[in-house]
Amino acid sequence: MRIALLPLLSLIAAAAGGPALAAPRDVAPSIDTMKEVVKELSSDAYEGRAPGTAGEEKTLAYLVQRFEALGLKPGNKGSWFQDVPLVEITARDVTPLRFTGGKTAVSAEYGPEMVIATYRTAQPHVEVKDSPVVFVGYGINAPEKKWNDYAGVDVRGKTVIILVNDPDYQAAALTGPFNGRAMTYYGRWTYKFEEAARQGAAAAIIVHDTEPAAYGWNVVQSSWTGAQHVADSADGNARQSAAIGWIGKDKAAALMASAGLNLDTLSAAAKKRGFKAVPLKGVKASVSFDNVVRKHRSRNVAALLPGSTRPDEYVLYAAHWDHLGRCKAAPDGDDICNGAIDNATGTAALVALAEANVKAGPADRSQLFLAVTAEESGLLGSAYYADHPAVPLRQTVGGVNMDALSMAGLARNVVVIGKGKSQLDAYLDRALAAQKRIASMEPTPEKGFYYRSDHFSFAKKGVPMLYFEGGQDLVKGGTAAGAAAARDYEEHRYHGPKDEYDPNWDWSGVKADLELYYDVGRALADSTDWPNWTPGDEFRAIRDRSRAGR
Repeated sequence: MRIALLPLLSLIAAAAGGPALAAPRDVAPSIDTMKEVVKELSSDAYEGRAPGTAGEEKTLAYLVQRFEALGLKPGNKGSWFQDVPLVEITARDVTPLRFTGGKTAVSAEYGPEMVIATYRTAQPHVEVKDSPVVFVGYGINAPEKKWNDYAGVDVRGKTVIILVNDPDYQAAALTGPFNGRAMTYYGRWTYKFEEAARQGAAAAIIVHDTEPAAYGWNVVQSSWTGAQHVADSADGNARQSAAIGWIGKDKAAALMASAGLNLDTLSAAAKKRGFKAVPLKGVKASVSFDNVVRKHRSRNVAALLPGSTRPDEYVLYAAHWDHLGRCKAAPDGDDICNGAIDNATGTAALVALAEANVKAGPADRSQLFLAVTAEESGLLGSAYYADHPAVPLRQTVGGVNMDALSMAGLARNVVVIGKGKSQLDAYLDRALAAQKRIASMEPTPEKGFYYRSDHFSFAKKGVPMLYFEGGQDLVKGGTAAGAAAARDYEEHRYHGPKDEYDPNWDWSGVKADLELYYDVGRALADSTDWPNWTPGDEFRAIRDRSRAGR
């Protein structure tokens, strides 16, 4: 009876403007496959899966082996791979970041008190010497919001000190000049360095504060020391600031005090429209370091399951395969950041979903399974794919992104990152209804997760991508237990050596979420819909232009 009703229900859904129902699922993605892939990719043999290492080569070979065994086709014009030109930069002989000229000299040590790097790929030695220092608040230049923290100040050749997040990140509601508590892209560290470079700053230093940054100093230290990867460019990124980095809040407060200022007072002033940048009179910054530079090509992996009736329309499944490689050692000496949760789980989900779709048989549309590189370095692999797509983006219907699946257990909800932005929400709602679960808004929108994973690269090109995380309303323990599990992971495992495979994990939540990804993707692949961004969304006009004429 359920099968007999399906065509009628699909027509009703289509007439109502909603997504067509997926066919009843006669296969399910395998948790055993997921376990096998996560355990393999997060083992010490892969050395943390850093791009440009032996760990990358092992990862690529393993993924191709799995996809090939399923009978998938190479997804990039006859190749399993897409080369992504990167530059690996490793800082050596880093001096302390010194501030002189104030009441007292302030010095921040590399690692425990500050981190420093460069995007410039043709500069074996970086030296910022006696650079005048300017506090630029949140470092935002947003003409459409009539907000410019750089108004009336020339920072060319100077060192700018910048606050992390948006001016209204402490708001209780999601309303305000920068969406209230929900972070905008202006709050991300990537934007702040980009804008500082556009303003001509010699050095850009972000003040770390755990709440607005959304992670502790341990994450900054493990992520920003050791080899860093940047996108290659013809000019060696010469337009970027010579030095970029972070400084601990206590050191930043000491710096302001040395100039006769108060960091808390300055931060409060920076939250208000009309804030004016504050030069630290007489204070100058100096730092130097050598760079070991290596150009190399990392790779995205693309596997294709051709569609049966509309093979020139594509549904995209994405996950990043990379992690940090070797990083700051734990007290027991373990220095491999295995990235079991982040993101061996997402990569394993990619394999399990490909396997399930092969078993179900080709969908009407083609399905592209994309494992991307260098997400941890700033979404570089997905950004490169979005600029050089294997299949035209105007023929890419939409898709899902999978990053760091939760092992906290089965939840009554899922947390949708960017809930309400696109019509893909309707697909998820329908799949959730079958599980008697719900979609929730982000409990911590100030953390800016929408700008921290690979779906953002595709969104910027207009392609709707669904990204959700395991819910925090756990069947066992409710929201208190869910929040505690998320906090425990963030504080003790995230971007650290203890993000390792655990045979005692509770896979019940992952199983349910994996089935959601399958149901959403399969429904989209069997439909004739072209989901769009909701009216007024920042990406709607881009999508409309890309689809014009089809």
